[in-house]
Amino acid sequence: MIPRYSRPDMVAIWSPESKFRIWYEIEAHACDAMADLGVIPRENAQAVWKAKDVTFDVARIDEIEAVTKHDVIAFLTHLAEHVGSEEARFVHQGMTSSDVLDTCFNVQLVRAADILIEDTQQLLAALKRRAMEHKMTIRIGRSHGIHAEPTTMGLTLARFYAEMDRNLARLKTARDEIATGAISGAVGTFANIDPAVEEHVCAQLGLEPEPISTQVIPRDRHAAFFAALGVVASSVENIATEIRHMQRTEVLEAAEFFSMGQKGSSAMPHKKNPVLTENLTGLARLVRMTVVPAMENVTLWHERDISHSSVERNIGPDATITLDFALARLTSVIDKLLVYPENMLANMNKFPGLVMSQRVLLALTQAGVSREDAYRLVQRSALKVWETGCDFKTELLADDEVTAALSPQEIEEKFDLGYHTKHVDTIFKRVFGA
Repeated sequence: MIPRYSRPDMVAIWSPESKFRIWYEIEAHACDAMADLGVIPRENAQAVWKAKDVTFDVARIDEIEAVTKHDVIAFLTHLAEHVGSEEARFVHQGMTSSDVLDTCFNVQLVRAADILIEDTQQLLAALKRRAMEHKMTIRIGRSHGIHAEPTTMGLTLARFYAEMDRNLARLKTARDEIATGAISGAVGTFANIDPAVEEHVCAQLGLEPEPISTQVIPRDRHAAFFAALGVVASSVENIATEIRHMQRTEVLEAAEFFSMGQKGSSAMPHKKNPVLTENLTGLARLVRMTVVPAMENVTLWHERDISHSSVERNIGPDATITLDFALARLTSVIDKLLVYPENMLANMNKFPGLVMSQRVLLALTQAGVSREDAYRLVQRSALKVWETGCDFKTELLADDEVTAALSPQEIEEKFDLGYHTKHVDTIFKRVFGA
């Protein structure tokens, strides 16, 4: 990803220097295990660790690869330049390139997942804090974009918290599923390398041995990983879209923080645009863009081909770097979100009392009016409010058919906002616990 949408800790995971360091650790740990088994001399295994403090020369490796046309061989050649040709002659004994590439890729994905998990936890903390702050801040709930019934800003934020909490569980599951390594040799039969080598290398790198690999780790694991990232990105967009709606001029129930010196438009000085959440909507599309290729990578020819390789070299960094940036940006947006309770009430009362129509409908049916007649009576007054902006309660009180079933006091009590918030505590306990 371009620097504009990148954060350094996640970028570092995908740097060539980090990759070659992981490759080196895989090879060195494998040599230790083979020495333990008596397959290679102990002194040769120990010699490999002479490079433990080396910063591998990316340009030199690229130079060798330009000749060999093989990245792993280029790295092994460069490693021998540091260790010594004779000392390094047992490096990669019985291994195949995918043992290094796949195990390294999964180490990188695990490290990336750890950052994404931390990002999500920080977002959850922000959502919880703001949800508690606005637990009883009344706003209108909308369905189809149309006023429905009262809810609270706290419930809106609690809903997003619950969604992101599920995403936290998805990320943890995805991390666990991807945390496998394979050092099984050509076509995965361990013919030229003992399974104990794989067990040792995986233990050193914090992985579990892949139960059965071919020449590659099965790509259904990676498909599940990127699918989880795609779901998280969709939730980011879900929250961002709600904020974008709330910031619309004719709504203005909440807005992104607008800093001193910030400009909203090159042409119109009055503009305060929701640029951060619009950006998040776009970034979510980029993350989801990686999901289908990851799914398509599941299908490989026989024990291995490399049709997945070029895909993963792109989507691994792109998806994780982008989502890391998006989660951090969304956390900042939630932390600084400006909320306007007065505007929320004004919007709800744009058509006075109209959002209480269901309460009146239910009261009429409880009073013995058929549902069909009750609906007709309530809708008759409701449509007048839509058309003229008159007061819904006033229209009901002037309707003889309504007052024949309900007293003025009974009608009046149907407009109590507290009725709609009486179970907010129950919902909060379900979401956040006691």
